[in-house]
Amino acid sequence: MANGLPGATEWRGNMRKACQSEKPPGSARVFSGIQPTGVPHLGNYLGALENWVALQNQYPSVLYSIVDLHSITLPQDPDQLRNNILDMAASLLACGLDPQKVILFQQSQVPEHAELCWILGCLTSMPRLRHLPQWKMKTKLKNEGSVGLYTYPVLQAADILLYKSTHVPVGEDQVQHLELAQDLARIFNNSYGELFPEPRALLSSTRKVKSLRNPSAKMSKSDPQTVATITMTDSPDDIALKIRRAVTDFTSEVTFDPETRPGVSNLVMIHAAMAKISVEEALLQARGMDTGAYKGLVSEAVIQRLTPIREEIQRLRADRVHLEGLLAQGKHRARELAAPVLAEARHRVGFC
Repeated sequence: MANGLPGATEWRGNMRKACQSEKPPGSARVFSGIQPTGVPHLGNYLGALENWVALQNQYPSVLYSIVDLHSITLPQDPDQLRNNILDMAASLLACGLDPQKVILFQQSQVPEHAELCWILGCLTSMPRLRHLPQWKMKTKLKNEGSVGLYTYPVLQAADILLYKSTHVPVGEDQVQHLELAQDLARIFNNSYGELFPEPRALLSSTRKVKSLRNPSAKMSKSDPQTVATITMTDSPDDIALKIRRAVTDFTSEVTFDPETRPGVSNLVMIHAAMAKISVEEALLQARGMDTGAYKGLVSEAVIQRLTPIREEIQRLRADRVHLEGLLAQGKHRARELAAPVLAEARHRVGFC
């Protein structure tokens, strides 16, 4: 590649191998963010949040941000956004994040993010942003895009570098954005002296959860078919109904072959992940069942896992003052880390 980094496939393999074999050093710091889209869905949980909970027990310093600055790259209703921020906070806590172990905060309440984004933006070329896949995808869908949408990968880099983060849990579709953060750390350090570590990826081993109605696409909250997506607050009846209506095929046997049987394979993956068993064990449990009967087994696993989370979300959502207080505490803790880093960056570039 032109930037001197290995190819994406090689890079992902190296990162996965490294992250599996190395113990985190005492100075390691994890950062990740999630947009406030309200209550997460099953794909968010298995693809990111479950891993976030595990990381809080593996690394000495962990920050998770509700990235509301990123959310306004697309139009938002202000009242809905306020509610979504608190709903996301409630959901993250209900999934198992411990505010004593992690710093959980609202991105826009830490103004250092935006200022570092400007500094890094002045070190970023327009062609570099133009070739990132999310810009191509989103502008193709909308036929246009805002300046915020164009530059939000720079804000992502600022989010990461502001805390001198060493590790970032990402999906494979975010690898190129992390490469931008690595590039900008290198460019800043070469221009102004060593300040930012180059963050490394923590790649999730979980397969992406697919839409229950279109297994060629990711599960998404924006799916026009409501039965295609399981949300964390769905009732047991809703979960059972959605899985019962999941698209499979005309073969009754349960097998795992994502290429030729994506619908059934998606159910097997969900079952294995939610029951915390291997795909092989899930197939053993499905032996002798047709896909209709197997959907009942998948429903049981999902309901059993999500019921306590749903109940905790409902409890937390009822206490807005508590959620706002936790986010305020997180803001203060995040700013304690962010302010000295930004102050040093400002000094390096000559602002003070």
